[in-house]
Amino acid sequence: MVNLSTKIAGIKFANPIFTASGCFGHGKTYGKFINLDKLGAVVCKTITLDARQGNKPPRIADTSGGMLNSIGLENGGVDNFIKTVVPFLKKQKTKAIVSVAGNSEREFTEAVKKLNKVKIISALEINISCPNVVHGKVKGLFSQCENETAKIIKAVKKVSKKPIIAKISPNVTDITIIAKACEKAGADAICMINTFQAMGVDIRTRKPLLGNIMGGLSGPAIKPIALKMVWEVYNTVKIPIIGVGGIMDWEDAIEFILCGASAVQIGTANFVNPTACTDILKGVEKYFKENKIKNINELKGKIKL
Repeated sequence: MVNLSTKIAGIKFANPIFTASGCFGHGKTYGKFINLDKLGAVVCKTITLDARQGNKPPRIADTSGGMLNSIGLENGGVDNFIKTVVPFLKKQKTKAIVSVAGNSEREFTEAVKKLNKVKIISALEINISCPNVVHGKVKGLFSQCENETAKIIKAVKKVSKKPIIAKISPNVTDITIIAKACEKAGADAICMINTFQAMGVDIRTRKPLLGNIMGGLSGPAIKPIALKMVWEVYNTVKIPIIGVGGIMDWEDAIEFILCGASAVQIGTANFVNPTACTDILKGVEKYFKENKIKNINELKGKIKL
């Protein structure tokens, strides 16, 4: 048997293959195609304190090497999540990580307090990097600002009874500054990267492809940049990194682990192939066997320079 387990924030996950928030719903639909219990973790779609309608359509568009989205964090709010989704998660053996967002420190902390009561949640992913919403009075994203990043992470860490994973944005000059701010503020791990701010235009109608004009670019096009950023942060902070950004197959997942990721999240690939997560898991397992790798630490950050 191959040991694919990985440890993040004191939690032992069966393997390093997680779903990415916003690209897998809460697992209900994809559970019809794959066995969720085979995954290391299911990361639920981002929820907020109160319900949100999201941005006006169109919200998704194809583009070269990926996709554009501007969903705008549409969700029913934390109370609705606890009522309608938690019963489903309780039936799964795989670990559940819940993504949380807000427009203010209060919205983050109040949502976290409510989620503290849900035992089946293993950790909270603090989404301070969604490019498709306005973050309170902050011009830009919370994780584009070192001080705002630290402020939010400190606040949620103070009230949370669960490990905190900070999901940060690539839309910065130096991502290591933001990563260090997360670590110093008490984050137990870092998830990186979120989507790149981008847009597309329909030359026939001369209108933007997205109703919100701009959105987030994900998919294979961003993988090389995501790898570079994971490698930079791995060599800067001591807390674990969960790599995400354009992972379409098992080879991509191995690249992220070599760059320092303790686990990876699969996002856009799910829209192309609903069995992407389990397919990638099989490929990673085969790679470990063929290369006689005993555990993920033999591979993590082991790029030969």
